[in-house]
Amino acid sequence: MIRLFKHMREDVRCVFERDPAARNVFEVLTTYPGLHAVMAHRLSHALWGTGLKWLARFNSTLARWLTGIEIHPGARIGRRFFIDHGMGVVIGETAEIGDDCTLYHGVTLGGTSWDAGKRHPTLESDVVVGAGAKVLGPITLGKGSRVGSNAVVVKDVAAGKTVIGVPGRLVNKPTGDRESLRHATAKKIGFDAYGMTQDTADPVTHAINLMLDHIHAMDGKMNDMCKEIERLGGHMEALPLPDLDDCEIEEGGGRRETSGQADKQSKNKGSNS
Repeated sequence: MIRLFKHMREDVRCVFERDPAARNVFEVLTTYPGLHAVMAHRLSHALWGTGLKWLARFNSTLARWLTGIEIHPGARIGRRFFIDHGMGVVIGETAEIGDDCTLYHGVTLGGTSWDAGKRHPTLESDVVVGAGAKVLGPITLGKGSRVGSNAVVVKDVAAGKTVIGVPGRLVNKPTGDRESLRHATAKKIGFDAYGMTQDTADPVTHAINLMLDHIHAMDGKMNDMCKEIERLGGHMEALPLPDLDDCEIEEGGGRRETSGQADKQSKNKGSNS
């Protein structure tokens, strides 16, 4: 019982560390449903462990009615666990959550089979799961991993990695030299891949970056071929590259014009004036 209250004190303190809106202990104790759900689960889990399973389920059901958060009494939750906002969070019976983890509203730690045994996820310490994300099956999210909002994760995630999308895909941070090369190639064809990679680490952007790498490699080979042909006495006619008039890059809220489109519009404006 003493350990139970010690964990509750830690749960209260961690709210102030992770929510800048928290003002004082009284407010946190009386108005934070995520904290209420965790405190109720501490009691439900203790009852579950002593064999009072119906009472444990009844207590967890009351907590769900009051908070909108469903945590099975059998779930094992570590210290300093924080559920921010909380509405719609579901944590299954065999889920295991390490220390210092954070879940946002709408998160599901669910199962993918009806077989008995381990069927829910394991979250190691310092894991953050964004709003609406679904982590399904007996998988493991490594220490310090992150899951983006609305992602669906069905495979293990290594420590320190970030997963986004449906299905969940790992986000890879680009290296400096290669990213600089991509930026130069993107600028040449009218697409700011560096800005995309800086602002939104997206697997689709990663695929586009690979295409830019391929374009750069082909440019280099073509230049070498032209130089070699001219060295052997041949003549290469300098043909201008086609404008990318039909290339439109969707950005948040609208399209961004390519350099070719911007030049054409500026010429049209000049002729109209």
